[in-house]
Amino acid sequence: MTAYKLGSGAIEGVEGPIVLVGDRVHPLSQVLGNEAPASLLEVFSDWQSMDALIEGKASSILATGVPQEQVEFRSPIANPRKVICVGTNYRDHLVEMQVSTPPAFPYSFLRPPTSLAGHRENIRLPKGAQIIDWEAELGVVIGHTIGPGKAIDPLDAVAGYTVVNDVSARDWIASRPAVGIDWVMQKAWDRFQPTGPWITPARFVTEPQKLRIELTVNGVVKQESNTGQMIFGVREIIDHLASIMTLEPGDIIATGTPAGVGFGRKPPESIRSGDNIRVTIGDLGALENQFI
Repeated sequence: MTAYKLGSGAIEGVEGPIVLVGDRVHPLSQVLGNEAPASLLEVFSDWQSMDALIEGKASSILATGVPQEQVEFRSPIANPRKVICVGTNYRDHLVEMQVSTPPAFPYSFLRPPTSLAGHRENIRLPKGAQIIDWEAELGVVIGHTIGPGKAIDPLDAVAGYTVVNDVSARDWIASRPAVGIDWVMQKAWDRFQPTGPWITPARFVTEPQKLRIELTVNGVVKQESNTGQMIFGVREIIDHLASIMTLEPGDIIATGTPAGVGFGRKPPESIRSGDNIRVTIGDLGALENQFI
């Protein structure tokens, strides 16, 4: 079995899906030839067949590939049908955010695909918000349609796992209206969800609820936890969402963040221009962005 990871980016100016085997990056078109889809969304639309095909070809790659430093990364999936985020899903994060009652089900909201950004992309801080926060999160990518009436194990619907920084504007939490937080104002800004650089196929992740999470700001550790601290695990999240809506191949789910966000610190901290934020989850990879 040849382990590999999938991403999107430009190599020598040519953009498209890419494959990481060992420490070298190859265009998917080089691995699969004429059979290569033009995007990862197409790959996940036929995930069972594509996974087997890519693994089979990856074991016999003849070209040398390039190091990751030579890749201009993009968000692995540029235009997923849905980006879904789960909030208040770590017990220690509830404490720091002064939430006294644990949620009875995964508390979630939708985010526009325009919020996605890639590894090493500069993220421009918006003029309309001042209290910008970081949130390290495990990302789940769907590879098999699941929805109301679909009787399959929720984990069988997972194509792979990735790294997410769920950036948040906290300016309007204290002044929120009686109906609750305006999630568009807090979460829907362009480029507010850096994702990637890689999607690791689910079968190479032995236990998604035992992954170490770390986030650093300018090299200083701010978040350090484990996905085992989730209130609702990946299986429960997918089961809940699929009871409401049809989850489709390429959909991205961010599963919540642990303690250590800037807003919960004393005194509160926020992202400033020039900050470098790095998120690492298990062996999935490291997502790094400069904020400007």
